[in-house]
Amino acid sequence: MLFDTIRIRTVAAVIGASIAGFVLTSTSAAAGPVAPFGLAPQVAQPVPTDEPDTDATELPARFKRQIVAYNGGEAAGTVIIDTPNTYLYLLLGGGRAMRYGIGVGREGFTWSGVQQITKKAEWPDWTPPPEMIQRQPYLPRFVAGGPGNPLGARAMYLGGTVYRIHGTNNPMSIGTRVSSGCIRLTNDDVTDLYSRVGIGTKVIVLPMMEHRADATSGRRS
Repeated sequence: MLFDTIRIRTVAAVIGASIAGFVLTSTSAAAGPVAPFGLAPQVAQPVPTDEPDTDATELPARFKRQIVAYNGGEAAGTVIIDTPNTYLYLLLGGGRAMRYGIGVGREGFTWSGVQQITKKAEWPDWTPPPEMIQRQPYLPRFVAGGPGNPLGARAMYLGGTVYRIHGTNNPMSIGTRVSSGCIRLTNDDVTDLYSRVGIGTKVIVLPMMEHRADATSGRRS
C-alpha cells in the first residue's frame, strides 16, 4: 500500500513537471527566443537600403525645373540652350517657358548654333566618338544603356553632330561646365523634357562668345 502511494505521487510529480515545462516553452516561443543566462537579448537592427541621400543631391533652387517668364521671338516648342547661365528653356508660349538647370561643355568645348532633334532614345547606349577616345584612351568603347550609363535616362540627338541633350547620374554636375559639348540634365528633368519635345524640335544653342565649336560638323574651332 505504501509502495503504491509513493508510485502514484511520483507519477503525479512527473506529469506536473511536464505540464509546467510545456507551458513555459509555449510562453517563451510566443514571446520570442530567450537569451542565455548572463547575455543581453539582441536588438533588431534596421535593414540597410540603397535609397540615395536626397539631401546630398539637392539642387540649388535656381536649377530646379520651374515655369518662368520668357520674352523672345521664337515659337512655342522651341528649345533655347543658355550656355553662359547653364539653363535650358522650353518655350511654352504666352511669354512663359519651362526652365531647367543644365551642365554644359567645359572650356574649349562649348559651341553654338541652330539644330533640330533628329533622334530620341530611352536609356540610350553610349559609344564614345573617336575624338573622345583619342583624348581619353582609357574610356570604354561601348556602354549599354542603364542606370550606370553616363547618358542617363534619356537622350535627344542634335542633327548630324556628336552632341546630345541627355541625362546624368551625377546631379551635382548641373550648373557646371564639365562635358565635351553635350548638354546634361538630371534624369528626372531629361525625362520630363523628353516627354514634351518631338523629332524636328528646333534647338538654339547660345554662344559663350569664345572657344566655340562648329555645330554643323561637331568639331571645335
